[in-house]
Amino acid sequence: MKKMFLLIYVAFFGLISCSDDTDPVIIDPTKPSGQLTVLRSGNFIDQNNAGSMGTASLGTDSEGVEFLQFSSSFNTALATGTVTVFLSTSDTFMADPANGNPNLLPLGPVRNAGENFFRIPQGSSTSNFTHVILWCGSVGVPFGNANLQ
Repeated sequence: MKKMFLLIYVAFFGLISCSDDTDPVIIDPTKPSGQLTVLRSGNFIDQNNAGSMGTASLGTDSEGVEFLQFSSSFNTALATGTVTVFLSTSDTFMADPANGNPNLLPLGPVRNAGENFFRIPQGSSTSNFTHVILWCGSVGVPFGNANLQ
């Protein structure tokens, strides 16, 4: 009986002590923590009349995680649903899948116009990459590029 009373007592005070908790903080790993410190950036140059515009910025967040950010003014033709973002060593998309292509680092598809964030994969170095390429895989053409300076 004492054990039952003790269990109820602990459960009751455990519930009361948690009643003042604020709403949980949801951490989204696809977005930077805190302010993004921009290291390099460049403006998109439109290719193949895709309407690409805006700024791409490469930087680190408050925890040292690297991200590529597209500005709120970013836009490109998104109707195909296959516009993929790559970091590249040049302004030209050069597929070389047989060699693992050290000249391209895929970051993922563009989901919408406006601000976008792409987390740089852990263990990847961005120091050799000079450009961001918007590649439309469904038609095999570039939609734009930005020279990171």
